[in-house]
Amino acid sequence: MTTQAPTINLVRPGLYSHGDPFEQWTWLRANDPVHWHAPTELPGFWALTRYADVRSAYQDHETFSSAHGILLRPDEHGADPGGGRTLALTDPPRHRQLRGLVDGWFAVRSVRALEAEMADIARGVVDRALEAGTCDFVTDIAARVPLYVICRMMGVPESDWEHLYTLTSQAFAADDALTRRIAHLELLGYFEDLRKAKTAAPGDDLVSVLATAEIDGAPLDPQDVILNCDNLFVGGTENTRIAASGGMLAFLEHPDQWQALVDDPDLLHPAVEEVLRWTSTATHIMRTATRPVTLHDRDIAAGDKVVMWLPSANRDESVFDDPDRFDVRRKPNRHLALGFGEHFCLGSMLARVELRLLYRELLTRSPHISLDGPPKLLDSIVVNGPEQLMVTFRAGA
Repeated sequence: MTTQAPTINLVRPGLYSHGDPFEQWTWLRANDPVHWHAPTELPGFWALTRYADVRSAYQDHETFSSAHGILLRPDEHGADPGGGRTLALTDPPRHRQLRGLVDGWFAVRSVRALEAEMADIARGVVDRALEAGTCDFVTDIAARVPLYVICRMMGVPESDWEHLYTLTSQAFAADDALTRRIAHLELLGYFEDLRKAKTAAPGDDLVSVLATAEIDGAPLDPQDVILNCDNLFVGGTENTRIAASGGMLAFLEHPDQWQALVDDPDLLHPAVEEVLRWTSTATHIMRTATRPVTLHDRDIAAGDKVVMWLPSANRDESVFDDPDRFDVRRKPNRHLALGFGEHFCLGSMLARVELRLLYRELLTRSPHISLDGPPKLLDSIVVNGPEQLMVTFRAGA
């Protein structure tokens, strides 16, 4: 147990790109698992860092609500516009109604029906990388596979895929906030146009489902359709992009684990679970207390923000043996990287298949992969992982 308390500041973005947040999380798990984090430019909040507490908060939607936002944001920005309207920012029963509209598209049977097409997408992306010999793994490989797949599922014409790739690259990774905001507004505008087109001529795709759906006998508000399209698109691209590239970085830093997959491809399934645990790409998820509750002798008031730090929960020593070791053979591996309870990630099966197909494609080609310069990590408290990962490929055994 660490006796010397580190300075606790979990909302400094540079902590995740140039610091060591695990030092703070380890100390908090041992000494202050329900920690009051004083306001900064962000509101004050209770920080949950232990696995059991995070899991319990996920389960108790009646006490810990998603409807008031799931990410920390400055008070001056006002309420999240998706509050009470999108899958991520609703509580039951509304959440279940919205989820019921699209759940079938992400079920095992539907994902398996797409698997051959997803494999072709992964193969084409890897083909281009191997031909080039060097690339940014984040933007040239990890970003393209999930983006092309979700575009296919949402009914985005293939002629627009590269346009959306450009917009998402700017929205997620541009250096300045204005460029990111403009790109995100353009994405919303694109989905507004697509909603109109699918309303007039529905197809067999997710946007058509939302554009023509009814709940309690009433059609979804057009703004709700657009916000949910954006929610599905971002959820279907960003976290898988970061998990795939963060996993590749882990393999490059632990070459014995990549070699284990080369020697035994059957390890791919547990390896993907370990990648998800290790990367824990959603750094935090927020809830708002709807009623007073006491947790570890801390009195949480109604209206208080409660923030769950997923990378900390997934390194909890009481749950995971040797949690700071990247181990593709790890079993059991009951990580919380994809959430839990009502808000268990809708695209969890899809993300797992995309990761497995991408890594399998790389293993099949047996490329020798090496870093081509130091990785650049995201300067963000929302998602954590590589922003840039330059690698060199050399095909062959």
